[in-house]
Amino acid sequence: DNCIICSETRTGMDPLVAAIDQGTSSTRFLVFNAKTAKVISHHQVEITQSFPKEGWVEEDPKEIMQSVYECIERTCEKLCQLNIDISNIKALGVTNQRETTLVWDKETGEPLYNAIVWLDLRTQSTVERLINKAPGQNKNHLKHKTGLPISTYFSAVKLRWLLDNVDEVQQAVLSKRAMFGTVDSWIIWCLTGGRNNGVHCTDVSNASRTMLFNIHTMDWDPEICRYFDVPMEILPKVRSSSEIYGWMKSGSLAGIPISGCLGDQSAALVGQMCFTEGQAKNTYGTGCFLLRNTGTKPVMSDHGLLTTVAYRLGKDEPACYALEGSVAIAGAVVQWLKDNMGIVQSASEIEKLAAAAGTSYGCYFVPAFSGLYAPYWEPSARGIICGLTQFTNRSHLAFAALEAVCFQTREILDAMNQDSGVPLMKLQVDGGMTANRLLMQLQADILCIPVVCPTMSETTALGAAMAAGAAKGVDVWCLSPGNLPLVTSEKYEPQINPEESEFRFARWKKAVQKAMNWEMTEPYCISNGMRCFASC
Repeated sequence: DNCIICSETRTGMDPLVAAIDQGTSSTRFLVFNAKTAKVISHHQVEITQSFPKEGWVEEDPKEIMQSVYECIERTCEKLCQLNIDISNIKALGVTNQRETTLVWDKETGEPLYNAIVWLDLRTQSTVERLINKAPGQNKNHLKHKTGLPISTYFSAVKLRWLLDNVDEVQQAVLSKRAMFGTVDSWIIWCLTGGRNNGVHCTDVSNASRTMLFNIHTMDWDPEICRYFDVPMEILPKVRSSSEIYGWMKSGSLAGIPISGCLGDQSAALVGQMCFTEGQAKNTYGTGCFLLRNTGTKPVMSDHGLLTTVAYRLGKDEPACYALEGSVAIAGAVVQWLKDNMGIVQSASEIEKLAAAAGTSYGCYFVPAFSGLYAPYWEPSARGIICGLTQFTNRSHLAFAALEAVCFQTREILDAMNQDSGVPLMKLQVDGGMTANRLLMQLQADILCIPVVCPTMSETTALGAAMAAGAAKGVDVWCLSPGNLPLVTSEKYEPQINPEESEFRFARWKKAVQKAMNWEMTEPYCISNGMRCFASC
């Protein structure tokens, strides 16, 4: 109650909009000024990822919610210390790691299994089986409806695994107690009351990543649900990305509408204000995601990109689509060098270590830890480091890891340019890794175009706040072009000659070929610590 002191500053008087940004490695809560788009306060909590078996990646749904509540309450305390009245917060938006799959019991409110994270590979054998039984063994068998290839990446196969392998899930489905959702659905359901009439919904951008959603009809597809044998009654209701879904039921923000919902990459597209056809952004997080707005028509890729729903900013607005190049491992490669190899003590150290070498000295690192995503969609690929000599040291390896992020971006940018026929003349970037100036310079050098980085890197949370503030009934954020805030940014120009860039990129592609077709099937037994394979 000590918060009800209205500051005389401009901030105190302007409406504020909050955003929950629940990512793969952390949860953040940010509060923005709806007039200036400036961050007023924020809090961040790391999330534990567990790897129970090789290729498995899980997170605890209760820990996710705990981190959300903690971030909200800590941020509200910080606002109080700034003498900012939290009643100025007019709405809340949610943005989230996409595809990550949860099933919970609507009567007890308890999760029935850990969240299976988007990077998880346990469904590889399922995916191989589905592709083998598809006409012409075509992984794009469902692409005409979903925009997606059959891959371990998307929610449908993860949900299928839960239905097949977890007794509690099977029982809950039979007794009509099961609810399925991606992380956005779980958060909104919990915040709006949970088992006491919580709202079970998702938005079009998150729904389009499940492989159960028809991107033309803009609803769950009964035929595809039958194909995966998924009971439709467990699915959330699909809503637009900007409307009031429900109200906060508890905590400091009780009574505030939750009115924005976007998958993290869609949110970054909105936060970068890429509202016109042809505008694009690349986000460097755990993975790396390049999205190009294609307007109100879905464009199918001939070069390994996904067709996805970018956003629908209001229930009476048309949906906008995007072409997406998805890279599984970007920031995660730095985390791997830190946690698994002990090469750096903190993520920020990698820039200094790589700069000490200034080159990878012919060392190439393909971090295909979860297979390869765009443009290859090759789940059997695995990580590889090649070109090693006795001269190679940890600085070269750190440099090669940063270059890997840039080369992967170059591959999806090339695919995007081929699909659209209109090459991008600059790349707008955001995400945690953009703080690494060496990485940004390397990116400009490898792409041979300027890289433009906004001073405020939290564009994902900003996008969710914009969607929430612009919702009908909230109306504190205007998204018309003349009203968008001016964003300051920094520009990195290419500094090496294109020939050198092309040479390095050609070597990278050679390394990628060597990472392919490594893990062809699941090991069926482990004897004396050695794997035996059913086939190779």
